Amino acid sequence: MFHRLKPTLPFPGRPAWPGTPSRMPGTAGRLPRVLLLVAAGLLAGSGMAQADPAPPTCTAGEFCLWDGENYSGTTQHYDLRTANPSDCIPLPEGFQAHSFVNRMTRDVTIYQDTECTTEGDFITYPGGGTYVPQSPFVVRALKVWE
Repeated sequence: MFHRLKPTLPFPGRPAWPGTPSRMPGTAGRLPRVLLLVAAGLLAGSGMAQADPAPPTCTAGEFCLWDGENYSGTTQHYDLRTANPSDCIPLPEGFQAHSFVNRMTRDVTIYQDTECTTEGDFITYPGGGTYVPQSPFVVRALKVWE
């Protein structure tokens, strides 16, 4: 009528209960360490696989444009010697910018239209080091402010 209850875990020094899987000797502490090392290796390896891109080449005092995103492709460079303040400067025929850097000390407005009209999109970016790897629209002209 009364049955003896078995403890849920065997006492130290006693063998495991019948029907429970036995541990392999010497592996009890190794498995967590191996899993930890594998996880750490995967995390470290994924971080090393991603290299930071090189910073774009644009000298202080210049406004630089690239025809590709993330400062790739051919470039156009403008400074106060080549860009008169308040003049609309259309980009060369066939060149459309998709990324740019403003390292001038002046604000620069970029335009979607080649004639600097407000019919298309336009945005003014502050001088002193504004980096835009993906332009919000295709840039076809610019204007440097005084």
